[in-house]
Amino acid sequence: MTTAATPAPRRSLVRRWLKPAVFTLSLVPLALLVVRGFTDNLSANPVEFIIRYLGDWALRFLLLALAVTPVRLVTGWNEVARLRRMLGLFAFTYVVLHLLAYTGLDQGFDLVGLWNDVMKRIYITVGMAAFVMLAPLAATSTDAMIRKLGGARWRLLHRLAYPAGVLAVIHYFLMIKAGYQQPAIYAVILAALLAVRVVKRA
Repeated sequence: MTTAATPAPRRSLVRRWLKPAVFTLSLVPLALLVVRGFTDNLSANPVEFIIRYLGDWALRFLLLALAVTPVRLVTGWNEVARLRRMLGLFAFTYVVLHLLAYTGLDQGFDLVGLWNDVMKRIYITVGMAAFVMLAPLAATSTDAMIRKLGGARWRLLHRLAYPAGVLAVIHYFLMIKAGYQQPAIYAVILAALLAVRVVKRA
């Protein structure tokens, strides 16, 4: 664990390699999906598999991004804060791919059919609401936008990540008809992250 007492050379090594390593690892799920596509290993329903696979990873990356501050507060490992924006952008990237798979592969970019589906199926409506919350966070993730908004307003805006996470978990619960263990695990993780943040900030 890297703390304030960690020697400077080791801290420098962490700074140099931590972000590239996490960046590379974050591309692995996408690479594995491509490999599965080329090897015809996308299950009996490839479209549904791709949509759910990308959605699962979008939620996992969102939880990882939300875990950064609680991990820093609990462990004192300040270097982990360097990963927050990158993990958040990867979460949004997988959300966009998830949405594109749904709108393109499933709906064929039929805007009328897409609108009707959003209005008819509550889990899609909830998922779209989460996307709408995450979009401005991705758009304001640069240093220039932080300076433009000001630190206080930027932090307030980016707290939308938590309700977006709640909506994402609800989206998962509503989407499936059986086997609630996986979304339940995500719900517990999200609740724990929220609890740690509240307790440590109190």
